[in-house]
Amino acid sequence: MALMNIRGSHSNISFIINACRRAANVSIPFRCIKKGKRFLHNFPYSYYTPKKDCIFAYLFCRKYHAVILNPPYSIAGCSVRHHGDNGTTNNSITKQKAVENKFFSDLRYAHSCTQVFKLLSSLEVLTDTMAAAALLRVAQVETKDSILTSPSDIFDNMIFKAICLQFEQESKKLSTAAIVNALKAFVQLRVDPWSTLMVRLLSESQERVDKGEMNIQNLCILGRCLLEIEGPECAMLKPVMDQVIQKKINDWTPEEISMVYGLLQAGLGEKGQYQDLLNQMHEVTVFKASQMNPALISSVLTSLVELKQTQAIPLVIRLCKNSVRYMPHFTDEELMNVIVALTNFGHSDKYFTEALERHIPRMVFTMSPELVSRIMGYCSKRLILSKPIFDAVAESFVYNSEKLTTLQIAQQIIPFGKLNYLPPNAASMFRRLEKILSSRFSQFQPQILLKLLHSCLLLERFPVNFVAKIFSPYFIQQLQDQSGNVDKFVLCQLTQLYLTVMLECPFYEGPRLLPKYRVKSLSASGHSLETMVDDHLYNRVKSGLIDLLGARMYFASHVLSPYCYTLDVEIKLDEEGFVLAASSHEEVHKRIALCIDGQKRFCCNTHILIGKESIKQRHLRLLGYGVVQIPYYEFDNLSNKEEIVEYLHKKVFPHTYRLNW
Repeated sequence: MALMNIRGSHSNISFIINACRRAANVSIPFRCIKKGKRFLHNFPYSYYTPKKDCIFAYLFCRKYHAVILNPPYSIAGCSVRHHGDNGTTNNSITKQKAVENKFFSDLRYAHSCTQVFKLLSSLEVLTDTMAAAALLRVAQVETKDSILTSPSDIFDNMIFKAICLQFEQESKKLSTAAIVNALKAFVQLRVDPWSTLMVRLLSESQERVDKGEMNIQNLCILGRCLLEIEGPECAMLKPVMDQVIQKKINDWTPEEISMVYGLLQAGLGEKGQYQDLLNQMHEVTVFKASQMNPALISSVLTSLVELKQTQAIPLVIRLCKNSVRYMPHFTDEELMNVIVALTNFGHSDKYFTEALERHIPRMVFTMSPELVSRIMGYCSKRLILSKPIFDAVAESFVYNSEKLTTLQIAQQIIPFGKLNYLPPNAASMFRRLEKILSSRFSQFQPQILLKLLHSCLLLERFPVNFVAKIFSPYFIQQLQDQSGNVDKFVLCQLTQLYLTVMLECPFYEGPRLLPKYRVKSLSASGHSLETMVDDHLYNRVKSGLIDLLGARMYFASHVLSPYCYTLDVEIKLDEEGFVLAASSHEEVHKRIALCIDGQKRFCCNTHILIGKESIKQRHLRLLGYGVVQIPYYEFDNLSNKEEIVEYLHKKVFPHTYRLNW
């Protein structure tokens, strides 16, 4: 770290810059090199104007009194003394640290490069670490989506040029932290990596890596810069990672652990590289997770997702548990990263859900729409029917729907249908949705629109006003892929929409779905509109039915009905109520459909059927089936054969005396 204290009547950087301008009315040129989608800014310091010597002779030869901390460096380039020379005292060091801390605090409130440079020009004390921090702040506030918003305001600024020149000429005297942070800033600003400035900083960095002088934090920052400049094939990355591996993981701080995860995520951990290091980190991080703040938890979880560490579930669980106490302190972006990770790893936690239930109703109106959509997606995938969350989102939707994209609208509404839940303000929510569909129908992507309307069906909210458009050849053509085919799951949704209109909307007189787009079974591989029966539960029920009916021949299993639905068990009765053989096709007066509903057919920790199972049972009743539901939470309580047979008799034949076989 280095410090210069400029004294005298003209004791700040602005005086130095103004002196440059007065000495020669010239500026340090730079050029932009377009590389792909980036602009690389090259500072050709070897091509200054002929007057450069007198400018910088004036700048660097002024006699200033200076106090310096090792390594010797000052932004003004004056003569300095090393740490330990006369003039350096504990009081001066304490004062210098106080000045730095105040600067870093003030820097957080600078929201443009102009404000950063104004802050620098007001200083009487400037260290290399302060200058590097200022460069980083400039890169942060002036970069949007990796593009500089106002490059001329940065590269034409005399303070910026003076800092760049000093960093180039005095690279060996810079502190390691200043070097790597300056590199990070210049990379973000797209400075040409072949410029003299960058080459010297990179060369000095390599020397310090070879000497083992860098700590984990500096190694990670340098590694990220190298990845950005040259990619994973950069030869200098190997010694960087060798240094990282040599450090004892148990001694790493949570911040350092997060930085190493981030470095591997940035490209070094692809194709299983450094998996042994990752495995060691997973084990250590489990025990250090309690020390992590919200930002670190979010960062590590994001890295685990990007690195596809599916075996790190114990770490994911621990981080999820620690997230509970930080729920009110997460930023929207941090909480979104946590939600995305839990969704990706398929993990849910009772206490995490309860924390969301306390947090979301209070914050839903100020949350970003993307975060609300992600939360609903998480609940949908994990089948978490949380009434406090769903009610809050439904209320927010009514007031904020105009601000949402079409995808966000679908992401927030579809879970209501999937989990078969109508909020208290369902009427106003669906009125708002209908209004949006009427005005923005063409803006929705066809498959997203179909999913949205299908979700409404599950809740008995029939989109009759839009069915004619859905069944039109033009819309179906939009659903086709490049080969002209329509996805099997999409056809299932269209078929169920058609079946619903025929069964529950007899007043509909618009166009029908053409037969070639109707499927015979709603059980599509991958995304079925029916949940497969639980094998263990089915086998127990089957044994009970054999004991009840006397033989296996009196019921059929996995029967595909003429109406596209697959029945778990079908029992046929004649006109007098006697059971017929499953193979009988004549004298069938009534059909009983047994729905053997395992846990996956219910919302998590509730007795509420998910939407696709609810509509199936509703349609079977409308089609004339006697629907008998056998839920797992009732059947699992039966302990012996006698209880099972008695239970099935009451369910299937509630008004009939049972014969003993």
